[in-house]
Amino acid sequence: MKKVLVATEKPFAAKAVKAIREVVENAGYELVLLEKYTDKEQLISAVANVDAMIIRSDIADKAVLDAAKNLKIIVRAGAGYDNIDLAAATANKVVAMNTPGQNSNAVAELAIGMMIYMARNKYDGKAGTELREKTLGIHAFGNVGKLIGSIAKGIGMEVYAFDPFIKKEDIIAGGATPVDSVEELYKKCQYISLNIPATDQTKKSIGYKILSTMPENAVLVNTARKEVIDEEGLLKMFELRPDFKYISDIAPDCIADIESKYPNRYFFTPKKMGAQTSEANINAGIAAARQIVDFFKKGVTTFQVNK
Repeated sequence: MKKVLVATEKPFAAKAVKAIREVVENAGYELVLLEKYTDKEQLISAVANVDAMIIRSDIADKAVLDAAKNLKIIVRAGAGYDNIDLAAATANKVVAMNTPGQNSNAVAELAIGMMIYMARNKYDGKAGTELREKTLGIHAFGNVGKLIGSIAKGIGMEVYAFDPFIKKEDIIAGGATPVDSVEELYKKCQYISLNIPATDQTKKSIGYKILSTMPENAVLVNTARKEVIDEEGLLKMFELRPDFKYISDIAPDCIADIESKYPNRYFFTPKKMGAQTSEANINAGIAAARQIVDFFKKGVTTFQVNK
């Protein structure tokens, strides 16, 4: 009987675990739970004899993957997968997957919510501004970007998008106006929603050079990864553009400088929480379990992220 490990330092909701168990056990497999573990050695021990593993933000590095002698597939319940050592997974002949789209609405609603919160001066009682008729640029028009654009259009914003991997006609069909370059996007839009993944090409790609081209009262909204921000350039933008504001669900490493010098121009959630809704929690967990079953029973590798 195949064993499926759910290894979550921050556990799924009980309802999600119940649904995952149903999917796994209905397929004839055994579910093994490792929740709220406090030491990496517990994870290394738990993976020793399992065939599949579901994780959330847990770190599946080389040590973990090397210890998983029977492991055939690991699924990150969520869109990001930079917590999996893909090279180690490939070397150990483990298929690594994510569950794109399952958390998208939660992230999109958070992005819009943070924009409103900042536009209204964090609800401090003073007059703020409205989002209606403001320009929003979506940097990467994937699942999250499309939903952010849809909500923003409902509010009455002008929505533009740039994504070199998506055809212009598909961006139009998704409800946004395409632009020809990332530079044009930033020059045109007061608000930028940053949705790019953290890759070798994108890390530290968003800095002063491109941010300084944004219109007056520029607002950068980052629900992607902190690694895509050039923090030296970010601090320069704060210093030289008093109209600039930055909001994110992941605080930068230079948070102390921002807090001390620019107290009214930023907002960071206490932890990364774009996907922190009960609905997203359940959806991602069930999707991960189903992908494991489909992999073993049908050889499906649709969401594989390593080669």
